[in-house]
Amino acid sequence: MASLHLLSLNHPKFTLHAASFQLGPLRKYKLNQKSNNLNFQKSIKCSTSLSSLSPEVEEECLVLEEEDERPLSEIWKEIQGCHDWDGLLDPMNSHLRREIIRYGEFAQACYDSFDFDPHSKYCGSCKYQGARFFEKLGMADRGYQISRYLYATSDINLPNFYQKSKLSSVWSTHANWMGYVAVCTDEDEIKRLGRRDIVVSWRGTVTYLEWIYDLKDILHSPNFTNDPSIKMELGFYDLYTKKEDTCNFCSFSAREQVLAEIKRLLDYYDGEEISITITGHSLGAALAIITAYDIAELGVNIVNDGRVTHKIPITVYSFGGPRVGNLKFKERCEELGVKVLRVINIHDKVPTVPGIFANEKLQFQKYLEETVSFPWSYAHVGVELTLDHTHSPFLKPASDLGCAHNLEAHLHLLDGYHGKGRRFCLANKRDIALVNKDSNFLKKEYGVPPHWRQDENKGMVKNNDGRWVLPERARVEAHPHDISYHLNKILKIATGSSQLKQAQ
Repeated sequence: MASLHLLSLNHPKFTLHAASFQLGPLRKYKLNQKSNNLNFQKSIKCSTSLSSLSPEVEEECLVLEEEDERPLSEIWKEIQGCHDWDGLLDPMNSHLRREIIRYGEFAQACYDSFDFDPHSKYCGSCKYQGARFFEKLGMADRGYQISRYLYATSDINLPNFYQKSKLSSVWSTHANWMGYVAVCTDEDEIKRLGRRDIVVSWRGTVTYLEWIYDLKDILHSPNFTNDPSIKMELGFYDLYTKKEDTCNFCSFSAREQVLAEIKRLLDYYDGEEISITITGHSLGAALAIITAYDIAELGVNIVNDGRVTHKIPITVYSFGGPRVGNLKFKERCEELGVKVLRVINIHDKVPTVPGIFANEKLQFQKYLEETVSFPWSYAHVGVELTLDHTHSPFLKPASDLGCAHNLEAHLHLLDGYHGKGRRFCLANKRDIALVNKDSNFLKKEYGVPPHWRQDENKGMVKNNDGRWVLPERARVEAHPHDISYHLNKILKIATGSSQLKQAQ
């Protein structure tokens, strides 16, 4: 039985003051109401930290939300998209909202930990050791541990995406840190989720969109399967598959790194209930979809417990992602059971490319691809959740393209989204100040400086001699020693699958 919660930032009949709020756990207030001539009490969730708000909140924000009281452990497959999120998006299911935001924060962690400073010899790397990654980001309570970092070679034609140091002595001349694989290890969190979750998070672009202009809009057959009609954008394919033999970090491609690690974890946790969740923002969202397709196409997620063969579910939570491949690619993802939920801001331009002239909205797209062989036909994969930043009373109504594309803004909009035509109201305690972490999107009256997140003293520390220096970072293992072993196991799976298809 679901319960109803009255969510409120403010209401004309009463005023809430900043002193009444806390940055910590949500406080609940009681208000006597009348309904059908009967007195009853409802819980008012003060759903935002007002660290950034004026003493009196002027905007009315009063929403009646239905809280799904079923344990997540009982419905996790629905939340992960087994029924394509039917009936969960409008109105927005409370479990689903929290899960989308949670995975969005895993994607945001890639930005918060990445060294963008061109004056640092570590530019293009991760600032933190894997063992302390989530601790450094204030996410130690998530119950996940880093399994491995992911790298890609910067020697491909996406110059506006990669970050390179201006110094001559650098950590790597060819590599950029691209994200991570993590696994849920906390027993309480595993119990709450109803399974052990493996997360792959790919780094994208924070605000600038110059990388879009680097795309050649060329469709390429990836040869992950015997069907040459399945195609993806060439720049994404190169980023995922290219390697550099002379670089320790890129001697294996990003593809080989992630596939081997997924296989290793599935073998290690054999017999458990497992999910594979892949997330990313912007270009990272494109990599997330390609990874999900690749895992499913090769059959890496197919396991046999000795009695029955079953597929481990693969879910993608994509934020502000571009189109990745053609219509055949989209159809193949659906055939393989890959579930994709794409979260977009309707004012963001990235989800509209590539494929401006021929895309999934075109009635005759299938004819164009199969009969005319039109070479610039793209199609989005999965279910779309469309948000609109002009519905938030906290954001500037008209802003630059970078703000509309910002990941923290997407997470803010998710927190306030309840369904089409419903009033915007923050359902959780997510602080609005996070929006300006790496943007200038909040209205000025909230007093949050733009682009406020930065390392203290830009990472400089005072040494024993009293001099300010940039400390050396501990060397990170490029690749696990057994990566080739797990890649060979994947090759055997793929070869067996291919032979089975030929026999049929």
